[in-house]
Amino acid sequence: MKKTVTTLADGRELIYYDARDDAVRDAVDTRPLDPVSSASEIRYDALLGDSVAIASHRQGRTYHPPADACPLCPSRDGRPSEIPAPEYEVVVFENRFPSLSGESGRCEVVCFTSDHDASFADLTPERAALVLDAWTDRTAELASHPGVEQVYCFENRGAEIGVTLGHPHGQIYAFPYVTPRTALMRHRAAEHRAATGRNLFDDVVARERADGVRVVLENEHWIAFVPYAAHWPYEVHLHPTRRVPDLPTLDEAARTAFPQTYLELLRRFDRIFGPGEPPTPYIAAWHQAPLRGADRTEFGLHLELFTVRRAPGRLKYLAGTESGMGAFMNDVPPETAAERLREVASK
Repeated sequence: MKKTVTTLADGRELIYYDARDDAVRDAVDTRPLDPVSSASEIRYDALLGDSVAIASHRQGRTYHPPADACPLCPSRDGRPSEIPAPEYEVVVFENRFPSLSGESGRCEVVCFTSDHDASFADLTPERAALVLDAWTDRTAELASHPGVEQVYCFENRGAEIGVTLGHPHGQIYAFPYVTPRTALMRHRAAEHRAATGRNLFDDVVARERADGVRVVLENEHWIAFVPYAAHWPYEVHLHPTRRVPDLPTLDEAARTAFPQTYLELLRRFDRIFGPGEPPTPYIAAWHQAPLRGADRTEFGLHLELFTVRRAPGRLKYLAGTESGMGAFMNDVPPETAAERLREVASK
């Protein structure tokens, strides 16, 4: 992998990731951009014990532009974009409209391909491996920034999820605090260790492997299953078979096996609801250990992939119980979801 670091016209960092060592990335951003002005503020909720980012500048962010004005496509024919080069493989750059900035963290955009009409599932294994390299490199780099407590790599796909740019891309957030969901998992892992002497993540994976009925696919290095208490209609958790706390600590064998495994999962997601249905909206979320604490090796890196679509043409909305009380109700039994995801395996 070759990594080329440059800056955009307003001073934001942009990084090209190329599979070829001879790739040359010398295009210059000539847009007349004013310096980015963002004023993210982290406010603490005393009742719930969590934090909220206030980022009013995001109200003016780019919203569903036409394809010929996509800011994530390469620059060409006098139409400059966020990527100065006329083509690219994988690119990461600082978000122009960040939820977190300055002492309140950092937000980055990850473009998986220059093909506006593609999706992650359309990538070659080689390109998916390059994306994994970018996620890993950015996790390690952002972890070194003062004040960062957790690095979160994720992809939102589909208008139903709230995506405002159709180009295939994801994001990376460097949080200045440990997010509530991660804090809860860490707390549960500590309780489990104290009660049993064993690791919680290892025991969860062992239970799913023993039950078998919710396992979607498994190979020597990865296991994917619908969790026993799935919150979402179709939800899959992907774990390396050798527990590690984060992406930089994945071994080479797991890294090599990841692209084919993950691409197969994404392609199955697009087949859940049958032929003729639009692409399945989803969120793909990497859960990594917080950066501090002696217990970080107790955490198990995993990816959670889920969709808000519960049936053709029907979405699961977070209504009164979920939004108001955080009490989830799932219409699709996890065993049924797992069976369906096995049925739509690639031939």
